[in-house]
Amino acid sequence: MFGATPAQAEPHYIGWGTGATAGSATSTDVSTAAPEARANGVSTQVTTSVTNDTHQVVGTITASAGRTITNVGIFDAAGSGSPPSGGVLYAIFDGLSQALNSGDSIQFTCKVQFT
Repeated sequence: MFGATPAQAEPHYIGWGTGATAGSATSTDVSTAAPEARANGVSTQVTTSVTNDTHQVVGTITASAGRTITNVGIFDAAGSGSPPSGGVLYAIFDGLSQALNSGDSIQFTCKVQFT
């Protein structure tokens, strides 16, 4: 998955958002990024269909205030915005938003399968 040409930083940062805009091929961040820093997740290769065909990132983010989380993404940099910190995976919860109080956490397991 990671090679010298083209150079690609390993995507292992998890960020969340509170917006409802669907992601697209040109999206570079989650919809309405929440102010919490992207979590430095733990990445592994796992098997879905073929040995090591899936990049998995597990990370936890803790809310600094009450908010409703509606989407998540994994990124190749800790910051926000356009490349090189652009997103690799973006998922909107589509009706499954999660209301949080200050201090509440969500542990995300994000998987990208390569076929």
